[in-house]
Amino acid sequence: MDFIPNFAVFEGGDGSGTTTQLSILTERLKNTKKTLFFPTFEPTNEKTGMLIRTALKKEITIESETLCFLFAADRNEHLYGQEGILAHTKRNELAISDRYILSSLVYQGIECGDELPQALNLRFPAPELTIFLDIAPEIALERIKDRSSREIYEYLDFQKKVREKYKSLLKTYGEAGGWVEIIDASGHIQEVADQVWSIISQMPILKSSEDIF
Repeated sequence: MDFIPNFAVFEGGDGSGTTTQLSILTERLKNTKKTLFFPTFEPTNEKTGMLIRTALKKEITIESETLCFLFAADRNEHLYGQEGILAHTKRNELAISDRYILSSLVYQGIECGDELPQALNLRFPAPELTIFLDIAPEIALERIKDRSSREIYEYLDFQKKVREKYKSLLKTYGEAGGWVEIIDASGHIQEVADQVWSIISQMPILKSSEDIF
């Protein structure tokens, strides 16, 4: 398994706080002087990513296999595009994404079986660091119950499968040499953020930046 230096990813089920934690981390890293920071997310805001979002919001109906292809296409541009993840990491910038390969292997793996998402994502290298925000689906869905509408995956039975599949794949990542950290995301947001920072700050690109501590 190939890994991308200077690249970290937040993973977790719906309501686990990946977006919130990336936002908090972004604010914290704005104070750095030596390390440039590229916060990003999937699906992206490009046209492919926006099409995916319309499907997730149930504004259009497409086959689960089609969605799997769309996620892979969006990720390919996100990674290899002119100002994509690799462009930033190769300039010695820190890239951190809200979701990446594991989200597809988990969500699309549940929806349409493992074979297709594994084949479509085989060519993508893994991040240097994967942070999994672990939380009981019951608690996570309670957090997002006031959203105006539910996305296609925001249901308890599905999220239970999501959590189980993440844990299985994270074990495989670790056995393949990946740097995997699991954080209990059920606590206070700031407590989780502090744990995130204690991990992120150990990345070599940040350890060499004396002004962040």
